[in-house]
Amino acid sequence: MATEIPLRNIWILFLYAADLVQFQGRFERDVEDARDLPDLIGRLMARVVEDSLRRNLSRGYQSRAAVLTRVRGRIDILATEAGQLMERGQVACRFQEHVMDTPRNRLVRAALERLSARVSHSGTSHRCRSLAADLSRMKVSAQRPSRAELARDQIGRNETSDRMMVALARMVFDGTIPTEVDGATLQPGDETTEHLVRRLFERAVGNALRIELEPRGWFVAQGRRISWPFAEASPGLPMILPGMQTDIELTHSKTARSIVIDTKFNRILTASNYRDEILRSGYLYQMYAYLRTQERTECPLSLTSEGILLHPQVGGSVNETMIVQGHPVSFRTIDLTAPSTEFAACLQKMATSQAEVFS
Repeated sequence: MATEIPLRNIWILFLYAADLVQFQGRFERDVEDARDLPDLIGRLMARVVEDSLRRNLSRGYQSRAAVLTRVRGRIDILATEAGQLMERGQVACRFQEHVMDTPRNRLVRAALERLSARVSHSGTSHRCRSLAADLSRMKVSAQRPSRAELARDQIGRNETSDRMMVALARMVFDGTIPTEVDGATLQPGDETTEHLVRRLFERAVGNALRIELEPRGWFVAQGRRISWPFAEASPGLPMILPGMQTDIELTHSKTARSIVIDTKFNRILTASNYRDEILRSGYLYQMYAYLRTQERTECPLSLTSEGILLHPQVGGSVNETMIVQGHPVSFRTIDLTAPSTEFAACLQKMATSQAEVFS
């Protein structure tokens, strides 16, 4: 599998994966000038943080408890009485404080600091370091927030710029930024990098399908766990039985269609002892299990559900179909090395083609 993927295509995947397609066409200068993926993310982080600082960085509320000389918020009667604070003209209070030290701002500062150390371009590194220092002066702490804190810090519908900042910062900590290779391509090397880029690809495809198909009456689900339909099992089996989780599922009740899409980040064809190119048997068996184990006579939709194995083919393409025991199964690729306009069009075409009758 050729490993060179243009940064522009990784940027398009990121926009779809982060559900920020409305930014496509913006930041063109940064994408064009970037030397490698860390440099690109650093430039974009710097740009959106600078924009946020010009508009005033978003704030949030933080619960605090303090002994004050006047009432603020609610009085903590127990603490006030126990400390005999009233005799000294003080009162223990619990209140909400409007601060900039929010989980999302802490995540952004931590990402800027990490980028400043990883980006090889001195100008981009300096911008990230300078912006991290600006956030420090604004009392944004350096402690990276936990996943639970980020989950509680909900981003409003009108805070699109904050969504971009947080999505870029998450990309920094998800490890999708290798630093070994310079140039305008991403070159996945180790298994960890390929796994993370596969997640980006999977999420991007799922969101592209959702954007195109939900207005047409399709239901799009990502990451749904499915169960083995065993009638009986020994007591210890559930503890050791491997789970099953689909990448993407499409359902259209009016046309009675159900499609399971499994994304893979490697070459769709491999070599065997007898042939130079052959479909990967393990993936085929996996798709077969997804389709056949979910069959239920009371649900006719499950008896003809379709499967698609989708690979990002670097060079060349595959689009083949077969029907196995009533289930159409197809094998398709998207060329990640194509020019960015071609790649974006291919992603959209792949999404809209699912609304057509299977042929």
